[in-house]
Amino acid sequence: MSELMEIKVAQQRILSVFDGPVPEQLEVLDALGRTLMENIVSPINLPLFTNSSMDGFAVFSGDVARASAEHPVRLPVSMDIPAGVTPPARLERGHAARILTGAVLPEGADAVIQLEDTDQNFTRQENPLPASVTCFRPTKPGLNVRSTGEDLQKGQVILHSGRRLQPQDIGILISIGKHTVEVARKPRVALFSSGDELLTPGQEMAPGKIYDSNTYVLTGLMEQAGAEVIHLGIARDNHASVVETLERGIENPPDLFLSSAGVSVGVYDWVRQVIEENGKLDFWRVNMRPGKPVAFGNYKGIPFLGLPGNPVSAYIGAIVFVLPILRRLQGLPPNSSHIVKARTRQILTSEDGRESFYRGLLSKSKNGYEAVLAGHQGSGNLYSLVQANCLLIVPAGVRQIPAGEIVDAWILEDLPVE
Repeated sequence: MSELMEIKVAQQRILSVFDGPVPEQLEVLDALGRTLMENIVSPINLPLFTNSSMDGFAVFSGDVARASAEHPVRLPVSMDIPAGVTPPARLERGHAARILTGAVLPEGADAVIQLEDTDQNFTRQENPLPASVTCFRPTKPGLNVRSTGEDLQKGQVILHSGRRLQPQDIGILISIGKHTVEVARKPRVALFSSGDELLTPGQEMAPGKIYDSNTYVLTGLMEQAGAEVIHLGIARDNHASVVETLERGIENPPDLFLSSAGVSVGVYDWVRQVIEENGKLDFWRVNMRPGKPVAFGNYKGIPFLGLPGNPVSAYIGAIVFVLPILRRLQGLPPNSSHIVKARTRQILTSEDGRESFYRGLLSKSKNGYEAVLAGHQGSGNLYSLVQANCLLIVPAGVRQIPAGEIVDAWILEDLPVE
């Protein structure tokens, strides 16, 4: 029987098979969450023109530099400037122009008095243009004005290659007139489960049968990580069904075949055999608990990763081995785990010294993070993952971590500050 491979070695072996991302051009509106594969240089200044940041009156600051409630300054209003139009003329000294937020500041003006500081505070833009405006506060050059290029300047690199696009990034791309971007293509994963006992949602339960939850857990994990999941269904416990399932996947070749179950040493575990007959099995046992029977190789040249069938084992195998693949295929650093130090309030054991992952519940106190076990730790007990917000890690070679000791906690979800 082959020796167990250490997790880090297995990760390195797996990742060495995958090249970097494949580029594609996408409409900006479809690029949210994708990884940029180009630097974005602004072709324009933002703002494109000097404009008002307030509803109010454009003025030359020197004309109202000494205005106050006791000594207001009255100016004739010579023009109206709504948003989206060009000022009809230069603003003469000693005059004011009614102006809306975002409207172009007229030549001759260098400040905007907000409505609240004038006698026009309760008027609306659709009201007739007043003959004059009384200002009750002084102003200075640049007050309530957004200058050309204040946000960004023409020629400036505003987004760098390798960045995963966020909603605000989409906004800035639209703002500079960018219509398409070069991004990393979504990784394509062909997923199937294996087993005669499996039912799909909607089928009637029967003795000896279980619903195939792994497909949906793994799909959720991979879609959250930016992958496109191709569902190949359930391969039954016979040679022909496994071959037929994989052959369907090859019709539209994925970046990765991923299976759950069928890679152990059971009499009906056919997936390993089919992989070895039609490709290569690089390794199939990893020094971890739960999830030892992890198989990696290729089927007709396409990388294949087989996870255990127990739900918790499949989940942990996916976050340890699959998610780094997906990140590499999107041009992101493979390791994205968020690990903190926590004091365990219970004993953690690893009877055979395998690197062990316990489902835990992490909380934060004034002394830092503390952790307890979440639910029953059997590898088939999916509800414990529902209860957990972290994985508590017992390193390889360590048989026991006493209560009160510090352990690594791999955070699975956002935690409250307190």
